[in-house]
Amino acid sequence: MIRRTVPLLLFLLLAAALALGLLRHDPDAPLSSALLDQAAPGFELPRNDGPQETFGPTNLRGTVWILNVWASWCAPCREEHAVLMAWSESHAAPLVGLDYKDPDGTAWLAAQGNPYQVSVQDRQGRVGLDYGIAGVPESFVIDKAGRIRRKLVGPLNRALVERELRPLIEKLQHE
Repeated sequence: MIRRTVPLLLFLLLAAALALGLLRHDPDAPLSSALLDQAAPGFELPRNDGPQETFGPTNLRGTVWILNVWASWCAPCREEHAVLMAWSESHAAPLVGLDYKDPDGTAWLAAQGNPYQVSVQDRQGRVGLDYGIAGVPESFVIDKAGRIRRKLVGPLNRALVERELRPLIEKLQHE
C-alpha cells in the first residue's frame, strides 16, 4: 500500500507545484533581457530589396523604431504579418525587418507585401545572436539614443500593439 501511495503523493505534489508556477506567471509581463536599456548591437547588413546596399542601426539614430526579427519559413511570422502591414500603414514608427536565416525572404515579401521601411538579410544568424534571439518572431523597440527599451517575444497581435507597443512608442518619441 505504501509503495503505491508515496509515488502518487509525490506526483500530486509535483503537479501542484507546477500548476502554481503556471498560475503565477503573467504571460503579458515584459521579458527580462540583458540588453534592456543597453545600446542596440550594431550591424551593417545587405538589404532585401537591394543586396548591393546595406543598412544598420546608425541609419535611424535620433528616431524611435522597431526591429522585427522574422523569416518566411516561420509560421508565427506569417501570423503576425497582417499586424505588421497595419503598423506600417499607421506610420507610427519605422519598422525594420531582420530576415533571420532565410534565403527566401525577398521573394516572400514580394508575394505577401512588405511592411518594412527596410528589411535586411541575416543569413548566417550572427546579428540575431548578438540580439539574443531565441526564436522568431521577436521584436525590439529602440529609442532615439539607440538603446533597446523593450523586447517582445512571439507574434505581435493587435491587442498587444494597442495596449503596449503604441503607448511605449509615443512615450519614447516625446522624451
